[in-house]
Amino acid sequence: MTLGHTRPLRAVLSFAVLLIVLSVGVSAQQPDEVIRTDTSLVQLNVGVVDRQGHAITTLSRNDFTVYEDGVLRPIAVFEPTEAPFSLVMLLDTSGSTIAFRQQIEQAALRFLDALAPGDRVSLVEFNGKGVKSQLGFSSDLNRVAYAIKFTLEARGRGDTPLYDALKFSLKELAKEGKRRKAIVVLTDGLDTEVRNTDRGALQKASETEISTAIKPEANSQLNSVLNDADRQGVAIFPLALPSGDPKHLPLPDPLITAMYTAARTRLELLANRTGGQLHEVRRLDELAKIYPIIAAEMRSLYTIAYRPQNPGAHDGKWREIRIEVARAELVARTKPGYYAR
Repeated sequence: MTLGHTRPLRAVLSFAVLLIVLSVGVSAQQPDEVIRTDTSLVQLNVGVVDRQGHAITTLSRNDFTVYEDGVLRPIAVFEPTEAPFSLVMLLDTSGSTIAFRQQIEQAALRFLDALAPGDRVSLVEFNGKGVKSQLGFSSDLNRVAYAIKFTLEARGRGDTPLYDALKFSLKELAKEGKRRKAIVVLTDGLDTEVRNTDRGALQKASETEISTAIKPEANSQLNSVLNDADRQGVAIFPLALPSGDPKHLPLPDPLITAMYTAARTRLELLANRTGGQLHEVRRLDELAKIYPIIAAEMRSLYTIAYRPQNPGAHDGKWREIRIEVARAELVARTKPGYYAR
């Protein structure tokens, strides 16, 4: 073969290789396109109980009616209670949890046993070294169990970046597309940066203003998390450790009590505004019972999405949500509304 024929052949081969590379790149991107979500929809996690408080898990789309600011909205998406979840287990491994890591491990492993087939779990820890993903989303619960044991063997220390960890978890959940989503976070709620902000507000207050100087609901980090959770329809289930309980402080100092109270109020807001549930851990031996209870609560949630009347109106105003069930003896619980941001 002459040199003159070799060059065109090389060019053709190079072009063919380029086409192959490009086609591989396109096929690798297809899953990301498949899991895009419609951010104009408002997503709700809805629990339904009877008058005795028993969960009702057999309802259909036609049993629900949704109102936004009093206006009936058609349901665009309905997921029954048995639909699988993508779940972040968020563990506080700062120095304050070292004394009871064994209880945490046992409780977390029991939680895995209570999950349903098809659920995908990711494990994220946070401590003074920052936020770290120990395991991406997996339905292999043996891998998750190993990651839990490995994570809790480490000696955490220092600050508690709770809200950074929640933001990180929400970003990870965004990659899970249209699946139902939840975060279960074990923490005392005392985020270091937020507590410093609260301390600054208290230093400016007089003695008579201390109890009202902190506005827990106005914190920018909290609201950033709530806004992201609203957009994805993520339910947040905080497990509030007794070390953060303002009612059981060893020294009833008014400033410390005010900061602990604000931190606990924010955990309540995280749960209430996302359709999750706050569980206060009064004794460490309760952990083993609470984790399976949360799994049961997740399994009793319906997921409903609707398109708001003015999806492009990002005016920052509050939109009130009301949901009704066709059967009068049943009560539906979901988040009370959202800010249109």
